[in-house]
Amino acid sequence: MQGPSNDNSHPGRQERLGAGGWFTLLVLAGFLIVAIWYATYAWSSLSGVGLSPLGWLFLGLGIVVTFLVGAGLMALVFFSSRNNFDQ
Repeated sequence: MQGPSNDNSHPGRQERLGAGGWFTLLVLAGFLIVAIWYATYAWSSLSGVGLSPLGWLFLGLGIVVTFLVGAGLMALVFFSSRNNFDQ
């Protein structure tokens, strides 16, 4: 018995993102913006806790670098899976 078959009739063709996909990305981007706003608001409203502009810069850089490391590792996982390096 065979497993699920992949439709490889057009191997070089990439499918475009549909309306539902764009809506999902929009909602997730909204969640991200609200989460960043709330975290900044909560941090700023604490009394006695301050962060200099340089501190905000390094906090932002840490977030960006962490995101890039995670995205790079996920890209390696997908690349490895597609090229059968993980067999």
